[in-house]
Amino acid sequence: MAFIRKVKTASGATAVQIARKVKGQVVKINHIGSAHSREELEVLMTIARKKLHENQLELFPETPTSAHLGLKQSYSGLLWNLLHDEYEKIGFDQLNDEVFKALCIARIVEPTSKIDSLRVLSELGYDLFKKTTIFRCLARVVNQEYRKIISQACFDHINGQTLSLVLYDVTTLYFEIQEGDNYRKPGMSKERRLEPQIIIGLIVDQRGFPLGLHSFEGNVAETKTILPVIKAFQEQFGLKKLTVVADAAMLSKTNIMALAEAGYTFIVGSRLQKIPYEIAEYQKTGALIDQQIVTSHYEGYRVIYQYRAKRAALDIRNIEKQIIKAKKAVNGQITAHRMKFLSVKAKSKELNEKLIDKAYALAGIKGYVTNLDIDEQEVIACYHQLFQVEKTFRMAKSDLKARPIYHRNREAIEAHLTIVLAALGISKQIEYKTGISINQFVKIMRPIRTGLAVINGNEILLEPVVPSSVKSIINKLNSGH
Repeated sequence: MAFIRKVKTASGATAVQIARKVKGQVVKINHIGSAHSREELEVLMTIARKKLHENQLELFPETPTSAHLGLKQSYSGLLWNLLHDEYEKIGFDQLNDEVFKALCIARIVEPTSKIDSLRVLSELGYDLFKKTTIFRCLARVVNQEYRKIISQACFDHINGQTLSLVLYDVTTLYFEIQEGDNYRKPGMSKERRLEPQIIIGLIVDQRGFPLGLHSFEGNVAETKTILPVIKAFQEQFGLKKLTVVADAAMLSKTNIMALAEAGYTFIVGSRLQKIPYEIAEYQKTGALIDQQIVTSHYEGYRVIYQYRAKRAALDIRNIEKQIIKAKKAVNGQITAHRMKFLSVKAKSKELNEKLIDKAYALAGIKGYVTNLDIDEQEVIACYHQLFQVEKTFRMAKSDLKARPIYHRNREAIEAHLTIVLAALGISKQIEYKTGISINQFVKIMRPIRTGLAVINGNEILLEPVVPSSVKSIINKLNSGH
């Protein structure tokens, strides 16, 4: 037996439900909605009666009523609320800046220009300010040093005082302009682009959660960014001991000496420009075996070399591709551009056999430089966590579309990067908790709409219907830390 019932809620509203009984016990309840006024209650009771009798033929058709029902607005209120909650959980709400919060959330939902963010926010049910408010916010972000506050919130969120190891890497962000200035300068781009760019240095923890972001002029060498960034990070948070893990691009003798003299321990990738003596000596007596480690000591630090068969197979495939290409250039089948294994002389082209032999000898070998007194395998494992920085950079560039940047002055650019940093923190946190990418999270949540209906001039909020599969994702967010 099914019947309609009205139940008072804790908030004072009246919930309208369709209940079904079997042998005197309620076995199922369909919630129709909660009314906060007499008019809303009448509408919900009408809807409930319709649902109760929707599969029955009517003996006496209802007399047409004069009720007028229309949808005034629908928006992704659930997505806004979920992102807003994560913003607060990390501690960004201490900024007490509604505009900044809205810009961070808009960047996660649909990265676009700051002005077009107003459209995105409107679709989220949040359209409380105008474009002039955005420009005032960007100035405020820089003048009031929001980035320091955001970094501190991120640091506190991961219980940073227990932090002993950080990962550091750099990337480039380009601008859609023809000529640069004192900040946006042409340099060696990661994508080999020619546009003016800036250099971004990012510090993350072992999971890839962002802790600090710094920008540099576009022509600054990557090796010159690591020390000032790490020093600033240590001073800001008062860390006494810190291990830095960085890519081979950060490696230079000057860097290693400077890091050691500043009291840091480090694990840095080593670029193998020549066959290490220890490897050459070993190869004289036999072939390297999978996972084999050879260690050398040099001026207070260790260089650890590891051979991996899987890496060697990949290296050899790439070497062979380059040899085929170089041979085609020698035979005149393709134009002789700059190629790794091609020697071009005044009137001839030939394969560089010496370089090819060296490449084969180094296939599968990776070097790691450290001044830590820990097991070699632990050093290697720490270094390979650098993929977390790469994942975070990919998120910034693809999901959050940090590039290209359209702002002109440095103040606006730095404000943009601060918004991206906060958006990265929220996005990484959601990925940890749910196990799905932020892009997929938005795709799932965005179509779930909240509605604002008008019935005979009265506005009624229509709550979204949330599928059970989506509820499980929301539960993971609410149960995570």
